[in-house]
Amino acid sequence: MSKGTYYVTTPIYYPSSKLHIGHTYTTVAADAIARYKRVTGYDVMFLTGTDEHGQKIQNVAKEKGLHPKEFLDGVVSEIQNLWETMEISYDKFIRTTDDYHERRVSELFKILYDKGDIYKGEYEGLYCTPCESFWTESQLKDGKCPDCGRAVQSTKEEAYFFKLSKYQDRLLELFESNPDILEPKSRINEMVNNFIKPGLEDLCVSRSTFDWGIPVPIDEKHVIYVWLDALSNYITALGYPEEKDGDFAKYWPADVHLVGKEIVRFHTIIWFAILMALDVPVPKKVFGHGWILLEGGKMSKSVGNIVDPVVLIERYGVDALKYFLLREYTFGQDGLFTNEVLLNRINADLANDLGNLVSRSISMVEKYRGGVVPAAKTATDFDEDLKNIATSASNLVDKRLDNLDFSNALEEIWKVIRRTNKYIDETMPWALAKDEANAGVLDSVLYNLIESIRIISVLIQPFLIHTSRSIWNQINVNEGDATAWDTSVEFGIYQPGTIVKKGEALFPRIDIKVELEALEALARENNAAPKITYAPIKPEITIDDFSKVDLRVAKIIACKAHPNADKLLILSLKVGDEERQVVSGIAKHFNPDELIGKEVIIVANLKPVKLRGELSQGMILAATSGEKLALVSAEIEDGSSVS
Repeated sequence: MSKGTYYVTTPIYYPSSKLHIGHTYTTVAADAIARYKRVTGYDVMFLTGTDEHGQKIQNVAKEKGLHPKEFLDGVVSEIQNLWETMEISYDKFIRTTDDYHERRVSELFKILYDKGDIYKGEYEGLYCTPCESFWTESQLKDGKCPDCGRAVQSTKEEAYFFKLSKYQDRLLELFESNPDILEPKSRINEMVNNFIKPGLEDLCVSRSTFDWGIPVPIDEKHVIYVWLDALSNYITALGYPEEKDGDFAKYWPADVHLVGKEIVRFHTIIWFAILMALDVPVPKKVFGHGWILLEGGKMSKSVGNIVDPVVLIERYGVDALKYFLLREYTFGQDGLFTNEVLLNRINADLANDLGNLVSRSISMVEKYRGGVVPAAKTATDFDEDLKNIATSASNLVDKRLDNLDFSNALEEIWKVIRRTNKYIDETMPWALAKDEANAGVLDSVLYNLIESIRIISVLIQPFLIHTSRSIWNQINVNEGDATAWDTSVEFGIYQPGTIVKKGEALFPRIDIKVELEALEALARENNAAPKITYAPIKPEITIDDFSKVDLRVAKIIACKAHPNADKLLILSLKVGDEERQVVSGIAKHFNPDELIGKEVIIVANLKPVKLRGELSQGMILAATSGEKLALVSAEIEDGSSVS
């Protein structure tokens, strides 16, 4: 009988770069809670997916010479393959390019517009393209995006706005009256004190300087801004607003949104306000977990310090990786990743504690009882304590997981494992086996060991699915009544007379020194800079030849696409007291908006020419390396000579 429904979500991932172990953290946690709720009798909906619109996607696809959807199909396939490798048990995978999502987001925009909660205006401010985020001057950190640390650009364009400020008081009241809606508790203080109380500004929810997005239904010169588009996936995936019965009525409001701490603002302040405007209940909880850090900071593809989860799975197995992520770190806080910490955790907990317990217990049944588990006969002084700890663990795990305390939930299970190992040391079956008079006691010890292992195998199901099934195979238990979650509170369910058979080691012990060397070698190989082929140096010139070239600093004051050539941009430059136009073949590498305000070097005395019908009065200097291109710049007044 179902205990009810449970709806858990992860953020929809941005598909522009390889996912690393930090990205997988959220999804592994969501998978564990979804599996736990399923085995405890809930009807679960577990949603994940990909966020596929926006300027950054359009720019990346353009650099690769692909249509955005063509580029996305390949990258999204890689993400789905990773989730398959990690055996993520999601129920639905949503792409924001799915027809039904685009259709429903368009309808949501129209609903908000008709209610007067969206209006047309003009946006002028600071924008971080990589994060798709708008910021005020006061929110910047050292003049840069507070989330990613990259430079922001001044932006001015016509836009539609959502009346976020209208919901400021309701949001403040929500957080004050429902402190459990956002965890850890420190996140509420951050949202209230850093964003709500200083005053919320209306939110720009459309863009008109690029077209890769869902068209605004009342004005197709605009596309819907990524956060209104992306955040709505949690309800469009359930059918809203077209189908308010069915899945939406069944699963909404979500039981928990699991998100990284850097996007809590979007998933509480912005998302909650949108839902309030739609008269839709807000989620029951948002949990903003911490980051997995490497020495030197957050994992980043750009600095080459990512950890590839596929490599770790290939070497140690998916169960070992999932266990490590959930056991090593306190969910909600940052944690430091090192290969040594990973390997030590696998050896200590999985190989020594769990693996050794299963191996030696089954070996003793095979050695002393021919592989047949005997019935318990004569009690020992240690039985009751073992049974109490084993059967009380389930309730403790329940409480921990209901609070998303994965690490301590696993610790409760490992208390049973450690107690069972201690039970072997206390009862010393090898000594009992030497005297036939102790046969009844030995029978009880062997039975109690196998029954404790059965309970352990039930409790680890949400975290170590392969390991639990391997144990069932070795102790000859089929998935069913003896593996149901509720049976973990009863001692004595395992059937005496069952034949056990020792299998391969659950987690072979790792030679840490050898493995560390192997992992370091892999890291050096993966992070090695690609060999660059440089263009040959041109024939020599004299100083007289060079002195004929007039190089000047110029400031880009305007930039637009060439109307007749996809590869060309038309730049308006300020060169001292003069303004001039230069046509440059850099459209593949730069968006026009991001060039405005940059200081560049130009060849000022190059004879003007017309390029595809547009006058070009000079040439911009740039450096190339393979597919990369960078403009040569100088931090000095425009018009200055370069010599």
